[in-house]
Amino acid sequence: MKTFEDLKSQWEEQPQPEIPHEGSKIIMQKINAIQNKQRITNGVLLTTTFVLIGFFFYINAYSNLIVSLGLFLMIGSLIVRIMIEYASIKDLKRMDFTKDAAAFRTDLINYYKKRVTTHYVATPIILALYAVGFIILLPSFKENLSKGFYTYIVVSAIVILIVMVFFIGKEIQKELNSLRQLKSSQTD
Repeated sequence: MKTFEDLKSQWEEQPQPEIPHEGSKIIMQKINAIQNKQRITNGVLLTTTFVLIGFFFYINAYSNLIVSLGLFLMIGSLIVRIMIEYASIKDLKRMDFTKDAAAFRTDLINYYKKRVTTHYVATPIILALYAVGFIILLPSFKENLSKGFYTYIVVSAIVILIVMVFFIGKEIQKELNSLRQLKSSQTD
């Protein structure tokens, strides 16, 4: 059986975990990168929203209930996503980076959980509502467009949806990996 002195000696001889040089700078860079991606996402979503709003007035969609419903679903889903991203950016800005490591880690874990919920719950619902809105517009497109142009819209919409889901999936994975790294860097 080892004595207390032996245990104490072994404890003191253990290598100490090395604190990363400029660790807080690395964390700030990762957080800034996440914020920039969220701003870019919001820019794209806002542009798409304005195009759809312009399209709504250009085709006098307010005179057709079905077309209005489809466009409102599309525009509304984009606005909800913009608001979610804006709230997320504000949450990041509100984080107090001067807190002690344990408190900051707790804030970071809470932020991480919100982003996971956003990506795995809100995003699929928003994409589904957007797709439903587009599908509601298809009969109107078929009625008012040439067969060739209608086919082009349907095929390109499918291709765009596949590319968009793939792109969104990759971006979500990048963001979640960054958040995991941030979270683990607080535990090291």
